[in-house]
Amino acid sequence: MANSLGLTLYGMSARRETVAAPEPAPPRPAGRLIWLHAPQADDARSMAELARRLLHEDGHPVLLTCGVPVAPIPGVIIQPPPPDTQPDARAFLDHWKPDIALMAEGELRPALLLEARARQVPLLMVDGRAPHFQRERAGWYPGLVRSSLACFQYVLVRDEAAARAFRKAGATPTQIKLSGRMEEGSAALRCTEAERAALARVISTRPVWLAVGLPPAEEDAVIAAHHAALRLAHRLLLIIVPQDPSRAGELARRMEEAEGWAVARRAADQEPDAETAVYIADTASENGLWYRLAPITFLGGSLYGSGCLTDPLQAAALGSGIIHGPRPGAYGAVFGRLGAARAARLVASANDMAEALGDLLSPDRAARLAQAAWSVASDGVDVTDRVLELIRRTLGED
Repeated sequence: MANSLGLTLYGMSARRETVAAPEPAPPRPAGRLIWLHAPQADDARSMAELARRLLHEDGHPVLLTCGVPVAPIPGVIIQPPPPDTQPDARAFLDHWKPDIALMAEGELRPALLLEARARQVPLLMVDGRAPHFQRERAGWYPGLVRSSLACFQYVLVRDEAAARAFRKAGATPTQIKLSGRMEEGSAALRCTEAERAALARVISTRPVWLAVGLPPAEEDAVIAAHHAALRLAHRLLLIIVPQDPSRAGELARRMEEAEGWAVARRAADQEPDAETAVYIADTASENGLWYRLAPITFLGGSLYGSGCLTDPLQAAALGSGIIHGPRPGAYGAVFGRLGAARAARLVASANDMAEALGDLLSPDRAARLAQAAWSVASDGVDVTDRVLELIRRTLGED
């Protein structure tokens, strides 16, 4: 099979440009090593969550490879995938010697897959959408898609459309399992419960909304929306997490002098008392606290900025309804899911934001939006559980 026409042509398609030598790989850890591969950032989110659970629940070392940069995950080895040539595949597998490998989405790396199967490494496809080669290696290679798919013991797909795509490409009915989407790494951000309870007592029954990751370009829009909403709910409190905390002082002075609002700042140990119209949260890493206190969140950067600056699922996981602009940044797929579930409000202007905020000041409407968002954020937990069970069964650990 290694000398098939398809694989030969595929090998000839590899780029022959001169590239810098890769950095030496870290040592292989002792014990059973689980190898996870995610082609793109969206896939990396669900694989990162799987990696965390494997490490914490089973204690296995985990290697995660991804074609794009991935944020560090404590305890998980993160490496770029090897070039998909037979020599590179052999060197990679010689070094890491994985006990099982899971590939996400549907990307096929024939040289690596065929070499892994020759070494009897169990292979699973998870979160499958459609089989394909790497974009730069796209082409027609006789029989290579089918022989690559034959390497997998199971192909777990998101939906029936994905199942049809894999069947059409040559996967057998016994391989394909309709599983659904895996859980993404959107676990609820932590906060100090004593802090939350204390601020909740101070805020009491006041309505609250949050602008998180707010860039200077969107300050006017948020101020205008707050002005409009105060006509409907005069006790409304706005919490602002500025993109740049160093702007907090200037922003506070502007709103106090130009808008006539009472402003308090977190960094100055001030509290949002009954007269405070705006509370500036200019301290680091407390978004978990603000999402718990605010039933409505505007995601900064998504209206006039360079793109959304914070993960929408973090707000969704904590029951905060989402308002966002048309610029998703790195979260296009997430916003697509939220939109399909009617779990977020898309606004295109400052006027739209004011209208959406006014509408969501109705507690029942905000609650429906937040519930739908929470459902999206928690989607896939059962699927990840089943993938973990399949890994354990394949490794004989059931």
